[in-house]
Amino acid sequence: MEVVIVPDAKAGGELIAESIAALWRRKPDALLGVATGSTPIPIYDALTAKVSAGDVDVSRARVCQLDEYVGLPAGHPESYRATVIRQVVEPLGLGADSFIGPDGSAEDVQAACEAYDLALASAGGVDLQILGIGTDGHIGFNEPCSSLASRTRIKTLTEQTRVDNARFFDDDIEQVPHHVITQGIGTILEARHLVLLATGEGKAEAVAQTVEGPVAAVVPASALQLHQHATVVVDEAAASKLKLAPYFRHTFANKPVWQGL
Repeated sequence: MEVVIVPDAKAGGELIAESIAALWRRKPDALLGVATGSTPIPIYDALTAKVSAGDVDVSRARVCQLDEYVGLPAGHPESYRATVIRQVVEPLGLGADSFIGPDGSAEDVQAACEAYDLALASAGGVDLQILGIGTDGHIGFNEPCSSLASRTRIKTLTEQTRVDNARFFDDDIEQVPHHVITQGIGTILEARHLVLLATGEGKAEAVAQTVEGPVAAVVPASALQLHQHATVVVDEAAASKLKLAPYFRHTFANKPVWQGL
């Protein structure tokens, strides 16, 4: 995989946003997989600025969700559907028909998972999937020891993940659902380009294990090593435990500009 070390979160967001904009310039109806949480916000802010400035036409662009809470009432402000609409769809001025997501309120959750995998395939697959990483190395909500071949499915959240996400629920862990629908690792690996953004010292150990450790289910993000086009963008703090940081800096500094990310 390619590792890019940037000065800070803003620089990482701008770099990834330009890669997305370049994708939409050459493929106007490309399907962008979006992640939620605080880490990717700089990406969406930078992308929105590009659209506002007329640097990219998003009239045919499409977006899809990585995951969704199970059991939150429709329209709940912290559902991932509502979050994606608020952070991505509305700022970019996309239409409702441009958005694909799993149904976390479905009575038959398993059927909803299967339907979402089918919807992604029917849409032609994800062209670029944005990923974050948990402090335990999870991607999406594929917690440690998730199958590296897993498909979209229901997962039970670890207590650490619920603690990490309580900040979105008035710091009340009791409000955080216990279950989610998530794209499986096998589903994620089907995207044509995977871009993981990690910022902050708290992610440094997970990043090091993902990039320089063995491929292992105990670190789900390490599955990115199996992908033919995976990019890991990290700020200085998140890169602090990478043994090969000098190599990564050198290779990116000397990369041909035309290659992009």
